[in-house]
Amino acid sequence: MNRRNFFKLTGTCTGGLLMVPDFLYNYALQDNVTNADNCLVFIQLEGGNDGLNTYIPYQDELYYKFRPAIGITKSDIISGSGGMGFHPKLSGFADIQQKGDLTVVQNVGYPEPNRSHFRSQEIWQTATDSNKYTNNGWLGRFLDHHYKDYHATGGINFDNIDNLALKGIEPNALTIQNPNTLKTYSSEVNIKLSDNPQLDFVRKIAGSVVDGAEELEKALGKATATDVIYPDSKLAKNMEWMAKLIRGGLNSKVYYTSLSGFDTHSNQKSEHANRLEDVNDAVYTFYKDMKASGKLNNVTIVIFSEFGRRVQDNGKGTDHGTAAPMFIIGGRNKGRNIGSNPDLLNLDNNGDLIHQIDFRSVYASLLKDKFSFDPTQIGITNLALKGIF
Repeated sequence: MNRRNFFKLTGTCTGGLLMVPDFLYNYALQDNVTNADNCLVFIQLEGGNDGLNTYIPYQDELYYKFRPAIGITKSDIISGSGGMGFHPKLSGFADIQQKGDLTVVQNVGYPEPNRSHFRSQEIWQTATDSNKYTNNGWLGRFLDHHYKDYHATGGINFDNIDNLALKGIEPNALTIQNPNTLKTYSSEVNIKLSDNPQLDFVRKIAGSVVDGAEELEKALGKATATDVIYPDSKLAKNMEWMAKLIRGGLNSKVYYTSLSGFDTHSNQKSEHANRLEDVNDAVYTFYKDMKASGKLNNVTIVIFSEFGRRVQDNGKGTDHGTAAPMFIIGGRNKGRNIGSNPDLLNLDNNGDLIHQIDFRSVYASLLKDKFSFDPTQIGITNLALKGIF
C-alpha cells in the first residue's frame, strides 16, 4: 500500500474521528513536544469569493456600470476609505481594520490563472506554478523542514477531509472535526523502524494518532476560560476549537479550516451576504477571544479564496474570475492596505482583473516574518511581500 492510498483510507488521521484501526495503536511513537509562540490560522473560502463585493471599490463608477444587478449600494458600504469599503455584512472586519489589526492585500493572484475550482485550489495549496504539479502542500513541506522528525500536532486541519496544503513527507498534521472524540492511549510502545518505508510510514501515522490525541487532550484541559461566546455555525465552532487549543498552549504552527458556498453564479446578493456574515461573525469572535487572552500578537489569521469573480455580472451573479483580496488579521501586522485599488479600466482579454501581487509572495512573508524560515527551502522563490508585518 502506498502513502497516497493509505491517506485515502484513513485521512490524515482519519478525516475527523481518528478511527484508526486498533492494530495501528501498537506502533505508537513518542515525540518531544515544544511550544511555539507564533502560529498561522488559515480560512479558505471555497468556490471563488467575489472580492469586488467583499472589499468594494465603491468610488469607481465602473464598478456600478459592470454590476448593475449585484452592485452594493454606496450608502450600504461601511468603513469607506481610500476609495474602498466593506460589504455591509463585514462590520467586524471594519472594526478590526479601525483598530489597526487588519491588513488588506489587494489584487492577489498568479500568472496564467486557472478558473477550475479544483485546479486553482491545488495551485494555492501547493504554491506551484499553474503548469506544474506536486503531491505535497506548501505547509506540509514547511513542517517537514521545521521538525527533525514527524511532529504529530505540527498542523491541525478542522475538516472531515484532508487538505493538500498540509500534506508532506512526514505525518505532521491531523485532520479532525471534534477534539473531544479523540481516543488516547497512555501506554508507550517503543518500536524500531524497519527497512520497509511503507511500514515505517504506517507506524509513524499510528504514532501521530496517539501523540496527537494526547497533546490535544492536554491542551484542552489547560485552556484558560473565556467570556467570549461563539456564534452557532460550523465555521465558528471550528474557530472556537482552535481558540481553546491555542489558549491551552498547543504547539501547533498551523491551523486550517474552510467554508464553502462562494460559487455565486446566481442569487449572489443574498447568498454572498449570508456567507460573508458567517465569516465575519466567526472571525470577529475569534479575534476578540485572542485579544482578550493576550494571544493576538502571536496568532496570524489569513483569509483567502482560490480566485475572484468576473468583473461584469451575469444578471444574477458572477462567473469565475482571477484576482481578489487577501485579509491578514493579528500577528502584529501593520494594519494597512497593500497594492492598488482594483483597476476596472484595464482588464485581461476575458474581462477579468489582472493580478498585481502573487500569492506566493504573501506566503513567503508569512514564513519569513512569523517563523524566520527561508521560503526557498520549500520551492517558493517569490520575494516576500513587504509591508505586512
